[in-house]
Amino acid sequence: MKHSTGRYPSPGERRSWSRSLPVIAADLRGAGLSGVEMLIEFQLPLTSKRADVVLAGLDRRTGRPAYVVVELKQWTDAERFEDSDELVLVGGYGSRPVTHPTRQVSGYVEYLADFTATLADTTDAVRGIAYLHNATDQCVGDLLEVGESPAGRLFTGQRRAALREYLQEIFAPESGAAAADQLLGSAIRPSRQLMAVAADEVQRREMFTLLDEQKDAYSYVLHSVRKASRSNTKTAVIISGGPGSGKSVIALSLMGELSRQGRTVIHATGSQSFTTTLRKVAAARNPRVRKAFLYFNSFMSMEPNSLDCVILDEAHRIRETSINRYTRAEMRTGRPQIDELLSVARTPVFLLDQFQVVRPGEMGTVADIRAAAAARGIDVMQVDLDDQFRCGGSLEYIQWIEGLLGLGGATAHRWAGDDHFAVEVMESPQELEAWLAAKQSAGYGARMSAGYCWPWSDPRPDGSLVPDVQIGHWSRPWNLKGDRAIGGAPPAPLWATDPAGFGQVGCIYTAQGFEYDFAGVIIGPDLVWRSGSWRIVRGANKDPALRSLTQVQDVDFDRLVRNVYKVLLTRGMQGVGIYSPDPQTLRHIADLT
Repeated sequence: MKHSTGRYPSPGERRSWSRSLPVIAADLRGAGLSGVEMLIEFQLPLTSKRADVVLAGLDRRTGRPAYVVVELKQWTDAERFEDSDELVLVGGYGSRPVTHPTRQVSGYVEYLADFTATLADTTDAVRGIAYLHNATDQCVGDLLEVGESPAGRLFTGQRRAALREYLQEIFAPESGAAAADQLLGSAIRPSRQLMAVAADEVQRREMFTLLDEQKDAYSYVLHSVRKASRSNTKTAVIISGGPGSGKSVIALSLMGELSRQGRTVIHATGSQSFTTTLRKVAAARNPRVRKAFLYFNSFMSMEPNSLDCVILDEAHRIRETSINRYTRAEMRTGRPQIDELLSVARTPVFLLDQFQVVRPGEMGTVADIRAAAAARGIDVMQVDLDDQFRCGGSLEYIQWIEGLLGLGGATAHRWAGDDHFAVEVMESPQELEAWLAAKQSAGYGARMSAGYCWPWSDPRPDGSLVPDVQIGHWSRPWNLKGDRAIGGAPPAPLWATDPAGFGQVGCIYTAQGFEYDFAGVIIGPDLVWRSGSWRIVRGANKDPALRSLTQVQDVDFDRLVRNVYKVLLTRGMQGVGIYSPDPQTLRHIADLT
């Protein structure tokens, strides 16, 4: 574990291995399948999530590679959560329901088949089982009543003989080493980026595979919506997670499923770029779909509980009030925006990352939402997403970035490297741009972004963009400000998703909420390293939202600037290139890589 992940296993992981791995190994030997390979703690592509075991061998019928994903549970008793087929309550786990183990392992199977190139053209090459080796049928009888599939079958300790027979039906008694090597060495198919599939997600069918806490959150929201419609109750759900933990995947999956169920559901964000992009791709075939994507300030005049569900993506961008310069006089009541969002639906769902608060007046923290819900007598259910789907599934990179920026109490440490994610420190903006251009030419998505440390001009009369971001002899324009394409450049909301966005430098407001394969980041002169610590240079920052000395205190300015750079540095799926025009800062970052 230390060699593969850079960390030692926890005591709980050690206990789990010692109690479960010998059991499945003994079952393989007992079935005469000692040649089958056991891939322990197998990391699923482009995520930090690990399957307990993947069995690799040869198919008894065809002789081709065959795999079985095994989810090992030490549960002794469990029951379905309020007759749900998706959620279960486990004795000793408290009152929070978790995903049914067959649904959990089915998600692993689907995810592995979707993202592994060697499995792309095969059928039934991967199966899944949940093995509750300490349980009897009677103690988990509820779980056995849920329908099974080849992607998710359930075996108890009482059914050990049946498990061995099942494995004998799948695997030949030969060595599985070649099959294991083929899986471990397989290329990863390019991930289906969020915006590219939103239309199918919302209008036709679910295209994302949800895993573990994602599935827990998804299933709990669906359960809450059903329960609210039957019993006239109200529950707020908070789904909290870092960049790339899958919050927007959950949001769109819920949007699609609830729409298919005929529920009244609205998706809302506080980001013009994000909402505009969602409207564009989700309404590609039917413009009416655009009405389902609104902003947080869209609910001022809606009646309480007029929706079954409101999905509040990027909820860390909730503002104090919904009032802006266009608000009618009769609506200027000063009502808190959080009150409007809690009121409008029987099941309001808040998806947020507290470390992405980057503007003054944003107040979408877990504490804010819980306090507002408690004041209104609304129950709150919280699910924390602790897995990483952006940044190549590299939790190590996220921890390194938090340490580099001194966020959340993390301390700086050297980047140990990760086969799933590339970190490059560049000596010049020219080198950074050339690196990104090479990735773009190879068919990857690539974008350059920077801290808001340079002026931002409107386009020239002839439509050309002003190269405001100047570093030495190198200069490039910011992305467009407005909603119209000019001079071949896409409108601001589409900078991150339109291929024509390459060549312009994005800012926090166009990059936040999006992802691309490779991210190039210029850390501007508003954040510099001096005498062993970070120093904020307020005069170097050109963001109008942060320039007011009266509105933003120094401690808040420091926090917001560091959050900005964490967001920019975590947009990449496969790698990041980092540059700072400040020599001391660049040297400090290079010393940590």
